[in-house]
Amino acid sequence: MTEDHTQEKTNTNTIDNLEDVSPDAASTSSSTSDELAAKVEECAALNEKYLRLAAEFENYKRLTQRDQRDQIRFGNEQLLKELLPVVDNLERAIKAAPTSGSESALVQGVELTLKQLSGVLAKFGVQAIETAGQEFDPHTHQAVSYGPSTEVPANRVLEEFQKGYRLHDRVLRAAMVSVSSGPPQASE
Repeated sequence: MTEDHTQEKTNTNTIDNLEDVSPDAASTSSSTSDELAAKVEECAALNEKYLRLAAEFENYKRLTQRDQRDQIRFGNEQLLKELLPVVDNLERAIKAAPTSGSESALVQGVELTLKQLSGVLAKFGVQAIETAGQEFDPHTHQAVSYGPSTEVPANRVLEEFQKGYRLHDRVLRAAMVSVSSGPPQASE
């Protein structure tokens, strides 16, 4: 019986305590609700920050991969630019050879060397830019002169002074050309 009596006394004390705490419990419940709402907002803000950071990291990865692909694709660009004057000189030597006389073994050797060097450049993605009769394009042509022509329409390439080259889709060297201004106009 003492146990039952102790149990009843404890229950009565607990009920009395709840009645005494009721006004404070309401304010505690309200502050707990406010704290919960603040934590939910904080959680949403942190989630938003995480999503933005994840998106920025994905963009960074994508840019890094693109830069790496470009580095692999255009890594030898400077070396190829340095080889272009060699190609020009070999072409000039071949053009000058027929004027000096006979077709010698030396001329044939220069032609073979030029052919081999051109093959190596093509293997690495270097292509000559076509200019003859093409419309002038400031991205691929460098105009060094501008003059009238009865045969070539205006804004077309008249003559090529130096070949231009492209590495894949990037211009290594613009072609030096003369551009037509169209038929000559009568002076007043």
